Amino acid sequence: MCSWCWGFEPVRKALFGALPSNLDVKILLGGLAPDSDQPMAEPMQLMLQQTWRKIQEAIPDTEFNFEFWKLCQPRRSTYPSNRAVIAARKQGKIFEELMIVRIQQGYYLEAKNPSDKNTLIEFAREIELDVNKFEVDLDSQEVQNELINEIRLCRELGLNSFPSLAMQINGAITPIAIDYLNETNMLKKVEKLLKKN
Repeated sequence: MCSWCWGFEPVRKALFGALPSNLDVKILLGGLAPDSDQPMAEPMQLMLQQTWRKIQEAIPDTEFNFEFWKLCQPRRSTYPSNRAVIAARKQGKIFEELMIVRIQQGYYLEAKNPSDKNTLIEFAREIELDVNKFEVDLDSQEVQNELINEIRLCRELGLNSFPSLAMQINGAITPIAIDYLNETNMLKKVEKLLKKN
């Protein structure tokens, strides 16, 4: 549920598709906003709407459905979506990306609230997960612990903004600057790092 991650998605997909097949790519979830049932404060809602507009200016063709702010009761709570991705991943790595994309499309294009458990269950059904297993995993302490561990790892690696890219070679972490418009420079950086090692 990171707006800049949504804007980055087309270029991220192109970048990951161009990476060498022997490279082990790992998606880490950064958490962003802990669980909350409290309605999002109006200043935060206005700030996020401004962010959406900034993204549309900075990254052409990025779409947002501003009806979300009228149709849903926004909450500053992204941990449920994070856990949904982990619960999907537990049914197979392919479901990790399918769930991420489904959450993004549901939120940004269809004005569906991914802070709501029922919305996440609907998404699980749509991407053909075992919904009963997904629902159990979504609420499990194991998935919560996995999320906390991923958040901790992100912090340890210095991945404190969303999105972040880094490459780990021989234990050394090298950040890769995000280019929201083109994957070429990021790919060149990866290739350069691979040649050095």
